[in-house]
Amino acid sequence: MTTLATALQKTLDGRWAAIRDEVRTDLDPERFAPPSEPLDLESYRARIADQVQALAATGHAKRGFPQAIGGNGDLGGSVTAFELLGHADLSLMVKAGVHWGLFGGAVANLGTERHHTAYLPSIIDATLPGCFAMTETGHGSDVQSLGTTATYDPATDELVVHTPDLRARKDYIGGAARDGRMAAVFAQLVTEGESHGVHCVLVPIRDESGATMPGVTIGDCGAKAGLPGVDNGRLSFDQVRVPRTNLLNRYGDIDEQGAYTSPIDNPTRRFFTMLGTLVRGRISVAGGAGAATRTALTLAITYAGHRRQFAPPGGSDEVILLDYRVHQRKLLPALAKSYALQFAQNELVGLMHDVQSAGDAADDHQQRELEARAAGTKAVATAHATATIQVCREACGGAGYLAVNRLPALKADTDVFTTFEGDNTVLLQLVAKGLLTDYRDAFGDLDTLGMVRFGARQFAGAVIERTSARGLIQRLIDSAPGRDSEKGPTDRGWQLDLFEDREKHLLETLALRLRKAGKPGAELFDVFNDAQDHVIEAARAHVDRTILESFVAAIDRCDDPSAAQTLSRVCDLYALSSIEADKGWFLEHGRITPARSKQVTAAVNDLCAALRPHAQELVDAFGIPKAWLGTELLTPLA
Repeated sequence: MTTLATALQKTLDGRWAAIRDEVRTDLDPERFAPPSEPLDLESYRARIADQVQALAATGHAKRGFPQAIGGNGDLGGSVTAFELLGHADLSLMVKAGVHWGLFGGAVANLGTERHHTAYLPSIIDATLPGCFAMTETGHGSDVQSLGTTATYDPATDELVVHTPDLRARKDYIGGAARDGRMAAVFAQLVTEGESHGVHCVLVPIRDESGATMPGVTIGDCGAKAGLPGVDNGRLSFDQVRVPRTNLLNRYGDIDEQGAYTSPIDNPTRRFFTMLGTLVRGRISVAGGAGAATRTALTLAITYAGHRRQFAPPGGSDEVILLDYRVHQRKLLPALAKSYALQFAQNELVGLMHDVQSAGDAADDHQQRELEARAAGTKAVATAHATATIQVCREACGGAGYLAVNRLPALKADTDVFTTFEGDNTVLLQLVAKGLLTDYRDAFGDLDTLGMVRFGARQFAGAVIERTSARGLIQRLIDSAPGRDSEKGPTDRGWQLDLFEDREKHLLETLALRLRKAGKPGAELFDVFNDAQDHVIEAARAHVDRTILESFVAAIDRCDDPSAAQTLSRVCDLYALSSIEADKGWFLEHGRITPARSKQVTAAVNDLCAALRPHAQELVDAFGIPKAWLGTELLTPLA
């Protein structure tokens, strides 16, 4: 790599740069690379299962677990390491994430010492393959309404896990169809005829020989659009009995007499606290989506840097694709957004590490901030992956359609990312709820109608809480020019102020709309439903603003002047291409003039031209091992 690419990679790699380098060098590129030829479904699943065992042998999985049971407690390092698997094979990343992140995370975060001692060593070394059985055929995002039950039987001191109907069947469960031996099953906990809400119970689904356990029915989801190496299956339970102690009891327990106790009295707060501990999976999905997107951009930009097509009038040499402005417009703004999202992801992983490492001493405000940022970043990063990988496929023409060049697999494998670990629309609504609701006063009002009621009873000017480099951001905004400054649209303070102003306006006007719920005869759901588009736009504006601030903070941390200058241009391209994409809103609301709108478009073109000579260095800085990129797109035609 060039000196510039090396300096850019250092800034991109962030706090866990050493972990990234370790993964790049320690994992055998050939063993963990995508398959070099098409495989049937069973062969692909077997390959990924073998890779999971090989990954366990490297010791990387230990990072995500407590030191007391053989881990090393480096939660941020764990998420960072698995993010890099997204450059290799997304089936491996998802399969590993299901086993260690979701199944192992449920045991670690929802269980207590008895579960940690009994199960975590075998989870870490992957000798107890597990799955995470939350989603049901009739209940996806609405986890509180799950139909599976876990009923305490005092006569035998057991929990009876049961699937009452088809809607309650566990569906799309990674690891269930082929390899899983135990499931972390989310079910309504019932004692003495009273339901205590959703809790998690460990249920064996296969014995050590692989035979299905009595009362358990296992189905296979079969071939999917992507992720062929992940054995998604269906689980149903017919009065399956497990010991009472299989209840993961950190937030709710049953004693020998069947009495239920919990350290959190409010059932809604208890539910959201339990789910909040599992936020690592959502963060990992955002990271994997980012890795896949960076892979696609590396392939498309490298190919565009040597592929030629059409000679100019009077010329003899055909023009390199990336020299066409329209081709730059396809790829370089998307590249700039990928840089922005990487910096936002780095901050998010750091926040997760700090909050979850603190355990029960974690600050409630930081926990809520973590959950909101995880939801928003996941929604934006996965939507960006879907859009950008498609653009990269088209930018490579017919070559991008060939399986050997990986883009079809990247497109197929990431397609589900927009809906698993939280549907993106639902996640953006969660972001908006966090912006509107004071959790300390309304912790029990976290459903849709509760949010509306809160908006109806309280309204004040929106308060913007900055996520990074607060002093620097404020200084830049304080020096921001007006709508049509001589400094032009690349003035950083003007960009930050515009993003912040859009968020404030959308949030304040949304709160005003929701106040209609306080009028006599108002239907709360109708009020919310009518404003749902506004809810989503307010959330997107918030996420856009936090991403831009993360980018600005990263530039401030960069200690290489040349890299900082290049990053500043990339940041300009991210900010201005975002403004250009939403210039209808900015014009309608008088935030920019028509003249400034034209300046923004001209500036985007100028930035594409300025960054074009550095395009290869910008993707080289992602540090993706060549063996994980090995396609025909990388090799110039003779």
